[in-house]
Amino acid sequence: MKTLKIANIPGDGVGKEVVPAATSVLKTISDIHGGLKFEFVDFPWSCEYYLEHGNMMPEDGLERLKDFDSIFLGAVGNINLVPDHVSLWGLLIKIRREFEQVINIRPAKIIKGVKSPLLNPKDFDLIVVRENSEGEYSSVGGKIYQGEDQIAIQNAIFSRKGTEKAMRFAFELALKRRKHVTSATKSNGIYHSMPFWDSVFEDVSKDYPEVSTDSQHIDALSAFFVTRPERFDVIVASNLFGDILTDLGAAIMGSVGIAPAANINVNGKYPSMFEPVHGSAPDIIGKGIANPIGQIWTAKMMLDHFGEEELGSALLNVIEDVTSDGFLTPDIGGQCTTKDVTDEIIKRLKAI
Repeated sequence: MKTLKIANIPGDGVGKEVVPAATSVLKTISDIHGGLKFEFVDFPWSCEYYLEHGNMMPEDGLERLKDFDSIFLGAVGNINLVPDHVSLWGLLIKIRREFEQVINIRPAKIIKGVKSPLLNPKDFDLIVVRENSEGEYSSVGGKIYQGEDQIAIQNAIFSRKGTEKAMRFAFELALKRRKHVTSATKSNGIYHSMPFWDSVFEDVSKDYPEVSTDSQHIDALSAFFVTRPERFDVIVASNLFGDILTDLGAAIMGSVGIAPAANINVNGKYPSMFEPVHGSAPDIIGKGIANPIGQIWTAKMMLDHFGEEELGSALLNVIEDVTSDGFLTPDIGGQCTTKDVTDEIIKRLKAI
């Protein structure tokens, strides 16, 4: 029997509602599979933890996490309690950076039964590979002077190693899909980093002659996500561009509440981390209507990461069966609760 140790960090807001929902789904899969077992350990790190302890996680938090097989995260942030740059950099980004989770992947596709806001979405099925460790989200910069003379400097850092790693991951992924990679750039407006990005993309593409490519400026690419999303297969993007594109991808699916994500450590030194795209949704905390699909689809991506693609595909099929039969939370036009949707997914998994 394969036993997987999972560190659960429900975090803030609805994370505390959807992580237990997804964990119960994974436990059901374990019961059905027989040869797969999950050991979950919960960690209470959150904005509430910060108010009590002065840190988003303990000093030895990373040491506690490093021997887990993966990290299952719910949501981080509550602007009413802790400034976002404190909560994110103290937990989510700290884990991403120090555990070398250099790749972020986020799929977007039509989910049966979920109405896209697009008039004719044409069954799009795309995935964004986002460079996850540097780019526009570097911590290099600072402030000088005060008052009207104050200056803030934010440096975008693009290493060839980091850029190439994201691009090669995208090409390898495309080989398993429809064999096309789109590069998100802005070399007509950003003078140094984006022409560099284009050059690395051209070099890497030569190693994958069977994969077709194109390069799109981020403003036009964002428009095409709305007007022609079906044209895309795999998109590779910098940290900022990938972040924005994937929220747009969630929107054209019908709700940020159904979108999953994975932060991948590619060298095997540390665990990868799996989290939905949505935030803590403070406006619906405690109402029992948070959409669990984003977290459950994230569990599917975790199964894929562990080599359990067949189980992952079966889970996604069940999710779509449930949504196509009208089990929908209010964010996607239904009246079901978090529990209603989760229970129905579990029920149908047991019936397989």
